This record gives sequence, structure tokens and C-alpha cells, in this order.
Amino acid sequence: MPIPDYQTLMLPLLKIAADGKEHRISEATDDLAAEFHLSKEERQHLLPSGSQTTFANRVGWAKSYLIQAALLQSTKRAHFQITDRGRDVLKSGPAHIDNEYLFQFPEFVAFRARAKAVEMPAFPNGGALAASQAQQTPDELIRTTTRQIEAALAKELLDRILAASPAFFESLIVKLLLAMGYGGSRVDAGQIVGKSGDHGIDGVIDQDSLGLDRVYLQAKKYARDNPVTEPEIRAFSGSLGAAKANKGVFVTTSSFTQPAHDFAERHPFKIALIDGEQLTELMIRYNVGARIEQTLNLKRIDEDFFLDE
Repeated sequence: MPIPDYQTLMLPLLKIAADGKEHRISEATDDLAAEFHLSKEERQHLLPSGSQTTFANRVGWAKSYLIQAALLQSTKRAHFQITDRGRDVLKSGPAHIDNEYLFQFPEFVAFRARAKAVEMPAFPNGGALAASQAQQTPDELIRTTTRQIEAALAKELLDRILAASPAFFESLIVKLLLAMGYGGSRVDAGQIVGKSGDHGIDGVIDQDSLGLDRVYLQAKKYARDNPVTEPEIRAFSGSLGAAKANKGVFVTTSSFTQPAHDFAERHPFKIALIDGEQLTELMIRYNVGARIEQTLNLKRIDEDFFLDE
């Protein structure tokens, strides 16, 4: 039989997790290969990049989409577990789970909206989705797919950060700012200075070799539904004043309330606010916590070569 597509694998993968235990994705892949009676050749068939088998890649995408819809959750590297919502879905006895089915969940709709792949329908409408994709040019489809991959990666990055310690998060922010070019070429330009859980300065980056110009950092690892408020930005500005600094970066895994944005904009100190969505975008752009897996070279006709024809 042909290798099943990733949507066909969604329901069988969710059923594997029905026991509530933590499962390793590689073991689930083997179980699914046996369930679908794949031959040795089908199991070993590689993607064009040669970096992964086609079947393992499709199982991985099935898992990723179920996580986006909050039916599964990542527990640790290469492991997953069913959620309460996932159990409820299985109790309802669906005959099939695919992208159209997942559109009933707001988290999945938000994921597809972040990917900006297509205009999001107001209700599950797989036909309209397929029609929109069919109207895209090959170039547009490549960019659409890239945005989908990066949206899924951003969600996974944020999940991993939320599962890590506050100290790891503070260190991450320093590394990210250095990767963005703050601190120049000095390898020791950034450092952690605060204690986990305090209300002061968590990190500092020297912009020059003498430390005369500094950027101070505050990092708050908050749940997605717990935004940073104006008093917290006010307290950070007070810490900047005490340090005789005028530049600060406040980073959170959640978001900022409008009063927090308003205070930062009108304050005489320069305070940049980075929320969870922007944080993951920057991590992907500057390869912090993410790495390039494959480079695709798109080629076109060289018009200059044919000028003398």
C-alpha cells in the first residue's frame, strides 16, 4: 500500500496515546508502520533531502498538528502525551481526523492564522482551503509551506521555553540579544546578573569594551494567559533608573497589556517590549534554539547568459 499521508495518521497516532502514558515518537512511528503494514522499502523511503524517512516525517507532522490543536502535548524531547481534550475527542468516536476536523479548535485556527498560509475560514471548510491553495503559484506554495513550518516551530520553541527553568530563560535572552548583534564582537559582552524570581535586572549587555553603554534585560517566563502589566514595566523602569541606565529590553513568554505598551512608549527611557510571539520569531531568524535543517536552492533562467543569442 502507498505510504499514508500525515492526515490519515492523525487518528491512529492519537489512539496510541489513549493510555495516557508518555510515548516516544520513534516507537509510535514503528507501531504505526506495523499497523499500516508498510514494507521494508516503504519504511526506509527517504525524503528528497535524505535527512529523514518519508513515513517518520509524516508521523512527525501528524503529531505537530495534533499538538497545535491541543489534542497532544509535548512532554520532553521526542516524547508526547494525550491531553484531556484528546481523550474527549477519542470518546466522541471520530471516524477520521484531518485538518478540517481540527479547525473546530481555536488553538489550531490561531496556528493557521499565524502561518498566514491562507485566509482563515470562519468555520471548518477544507474545500475552500484546498481551493485557495490550488490557486497559488509554485513560488507562493513554497513560501506558504515555509510559513507553516515556522509557525509550528515557534509553538514548539515556546513550549520548550515554558518547560525550562527561569534561569535558562534569562540565559536564552542574553544569547538571543548577542546573536542579534548587541554587544558587538565581544564574546563576553553579555551576562546574567539577577536572581531567578526577583524584580530587578536579569541580564546586561555591554555595547562597548568599557561598559559605558549598556542594555539591561528583564525576562519573565509567564503562562500564555498571564500578560505583563503596566506596574511591572514601571518597576523595570525604576530598576533602570537605579542602575543609571536608559536602555532596557523586557521579554516575556506571554504578552503585554495595552497600558504596559503605553507606559513603555511614553517613558523617557528606551524600553523595548518583546512578547512570546516576537521572541520565537527572533529565535528562528537568528538561529537561537533552532538550526537550519535543509537549504533549498531555487533556480531561474539566467537572462544575461543569453544576451548574445
